Amino acid sequence: METSLTLFRVYRNRLFFQNSCFKSIPHLITLLFVFRNRFSVLAGGPYIYRNLCMFKFRAFLGLVALPIMAIASFAQLPGSAANTSDRYRIGFQDVLDIQVFRHPELNQRVSVSPAGTITLFRLENPVVAVCKTDRELAVAIAEAYREKYLRDPQVNVVVAEQRSQPVGVIGAVEKPGSFYLSRKVHLLELLAMAGGPNKEAGTRMIVARPGNAFGCRLEDDNDDDLAVVDFKIRDIQEGKRTFWLQPGDIVSVLDADIIYVYGNVNKQGSIRVREPITLTQALASSEGLKPTAKKDRVRILRQTQGSLERQEIILDLNQIDKGKINDPFLEPNDIVAVSEDRVKSILQGVANSLRSSIPSAIYRIP
Repeated sequence: METSLTLFRVYRNRLFFQNSCFKSIPHLITLLFVFRNRFSVLAGGPYIYRNLCMFKFRAFLGLVALPIMAIASFAQLPGSAANTSDRYRIGFQDVLDIQVFRHPELNQRVSVSPAGTITLFRLENPVVAVCKTDRELAVAIAEAYREKYLRDPQVNVVVAEQRSQPVGVIGAVEKPGSFYLSRKVHLLELLAMAGGPNKEAGTRMIVARPGNAFGCRLEDDNDDDLAVVDFKIRDIQEGKRTFWLQPGDIVSVLDADIIYVYGNVNKQGSIRVREPITLTQALASSEGLKPTAKKDRVRILRQTQGSLERQEIILDLNQIDKGKINDPFLEPNDIVAVSEDRVKSILQGVANSLRSSIPSAIYRIP
């Protein structure tokens, strides 16, 4: 009896007077249940004393422990600690494992259809899965089952295979192709996965980021996020610049410097150059202007160093032809726009031209 009371006092003191013992919520809960178990060794004591001790423990558990556990659970709710837009969003052809607690007959593995939906046991209508996170889809499935079949369904969704959101690698690399991302990947790592630059590679590489990371439109999306980012290959290899990739990015390792010509020219697209080139030379390489082109407003979109922003330089070709202003030299990754289109549309056109160059070979990043 004395030994039991001594143990009781030790754990009582640790729980109430030594704050250093509460190193974590699981630690606290563990001590509470050890505390409870120690009461059981008092079986030889008076009946009233045992009941009084148990009453105190239950009161303490209700007033202190349960609120703490509730707070801990709330901290793990979707959206309470992390931005849900950063979570993986389900795409077409992804493979999902659907698990319904206490109803193993409803568990199944399904693929997202071309319509973006999944068909589940006992549900008459398909459930929209595409562009949802695993938690959002679990809530949607639970609501569907709750309507007619189950009183309080508990659903878990696991993305078993991610098949919808590749990053493309083209150009002067050993293994060009599409790489499916199941985790955050750095540009240097992706370059290594593609076998690295080949012997024809030049000094530069670009990353085209055409819109939303997961191909889904969210409420806070900004269409102006379209970007074409230029890097020196050596800077990436030496760790001087860092860049994290997103699904949908297109990486192009160049075998020469690239100038893009867009708009009212006879042959728009990229121009490979190995020596400095002027604006008029670039237009000549694009087989000249169309008759509808406005020569007094030709734009050069030039990326600001270390930023996704682009500087817009407006020039009058008539003034250049007359020798009143100099014919400017272009820089790698410049976009020459002979068009009144918005910058977003121009960048989208450049990204589309890159996307069409991606080979069909597929590689996976574990």
